[in-house]
Amino acid sequence: MWLILYLVVLVGTSEGRERLDPLVQTSQGLVRGQRGEDGDYYMFLGIPYGQVDQTNPFGVSTPHQKFDDIYEANDDSSICPQVQDFTNDVIGTLDCLRLNIYVPAKASSRNRLAVLVYIHGGAFNTGYSTRTNYGPKHLVKHDVILVQVNYRLGPYGFLCLGTEEVPGNQGIKDQLLALRWIKDNIASFGGDSNKITIMGESAGASSVELHLLSKQEKLYNKAILQSGTLLKPSGIDDTDVTPALQITDKLGFTTDDVTEALNFIKQADPKLLIGAYSELSLNLRACVEKQIENTESIITEHPINLNIPKIRGMPILVGYNSMEALLIDNNKPKDYFKDPNFFKDTIAQTFNIDEDLEEDIDLVRNFYVGDEELTEDVRSDIIDFESDFYYNYPIQWSIGKYLDNRAGNVYQYLFSYEGGRNYIKNKFNISLDGVGHGDELGYLFHMSGNEGIPSDEDQLMIDRITTLWTNFVKYGDPTPETTELLQQKWLPVTNSTVNYLSIDSELVMKKRPFKARLAFWKLFFKTNREKLRGLN
Repeated sequence: MWLILYLVVLVGTSEGRERLDPLVQTSQGLVRGQRGEDGDYYMFLGIPYGQVDQTNPFGVSTPHQKFDDIYEANDDSSICPQVQDFTNDVIGTLDCLRLNIYVPAKASSRNRLAVLVYIHGGAFNTGYSTRTNYGPKHLVKHDVILVQVNYRLGPYGFLCLGTEEVPGNQGIKDQLLALRWIKDNIASFGGDSNKITIMGESAGASSVELHLLSKQEKLYNKAILQSGTLLKPSGIDDTDVTPALQITDKLGFTTDDVTEALNFIKQADPKLLIGAYSELSLNLRACVEKQIENTESIITEHPINLNIPKIRGMPILVGYNSMEALLIDNNKPKDYFKDPNFFKDTIAQTFNIDEDLEEDIDLVRNFYVGDEELTEDVRSDIIDFESDFYYNYPIQWSIGKYLDNRAGNVYQYLFSYEGGRNYIKNKFNISLDGVGHGDELGYLFHMSGNEGIPSDEDQLMIDRITTLWTNFVKYGDPTPETTELLQQKWLPVTNSTVNYLSIDSELVMKKRPFKARLAFWKLFFKTNREKLRGLN
């Protein structure tokens, strides 16, 4: 029997059909979901797990109050304040701390299913977990429960003042509150609270890493990190009151007093505030918090300096795409890399530049483009440089830290498949060859722009990658056995052998992705380690 009550609701009376709508008893009260339209699963949309303090919307959220009546979980349209892609309109509401739960029909108290919690990306400034963005049907058909979380973004989620009122990382603490809700309630949906995997892409992967590093309790058993790490350039901020003062000034009130500034912006209309934040081109992200007595923190030291005791024995699946920086390149002016200080300014995001390092920066330029002028002819080389610097090497660095901290099996991948559902290339109409940041998402989720019937090749990729990912969620091993679909056994990384699965038209085990390029960066980082930003 499910730990769910079913209500028989008459629908389509002209055809005499009936539908079973599930009721679930949660710690907040009864929640009513509905059947999915495109598979044999139930969906519970927009369940509020937390609430924002209306008197201080920049502070830490609290658990949502209990429901007076049955909560109708049928609306996933509530999203957190942000600027919408393409239109630049400000959208969203602070009543946004919601989660969506998709439950295969076979889940029950006697057949508890493993749980996959997905944290969306968007540079900590945009994104939301709706069915339009992240449709569940490809994953739930593999008999896992999928949970997706909304969390505060931009200034509401990541203003980091280092005060009791606004300590920092409010958006990450929203996620923590959601994880606690899931741990406490997922059994009522037929989920196994001892088999929870947290998964994220881009800023979502950085969020996952923050939870692995954090001082708070461990609420999950496995982790999937796609194209993201806190060790990437500008991956994490310091405590800084300047953005609050800048936003306040932009809204018409000039002060150097952070308390006055906070009191002013607390009362600001969220749409006006997000508009001001956007016009200032601010880009807040997770931060290293100050130690504040009686205040729950995520991290109070830079990730470079932290061990990760939580991951001892934990299986981890991690990787990236073959040309991550296609999206960076697409979002910049056409000739941005022709600036004579391009390499120096890029590397300065991670290193403190001195005279000796400037000589090494010349070596970086020579390694990627030789003595060529910075013209369109070297654009692909520039994309390789940015891919390595922003994603590929930092993720390899993180994998090394996972091994050093005695994680369980670490499964590394490189996604190189160019098909009709490469999400970011389709969304931004990128014509250059290669597989960019976020492209793999179109094969894991049913996403806007991918509504048509997939080609045979794309369907094969959907079947393969969702099987690999959900096998990992269920068993801690993406290939517990080889099959006709998954003919290649995925071998984990070891201290002596950097294995990775090449995910393309064929699945092939290989060693050391981009070995020459990443060996170059390993040597560069080792030589200049004392100049790393954030190093104690």
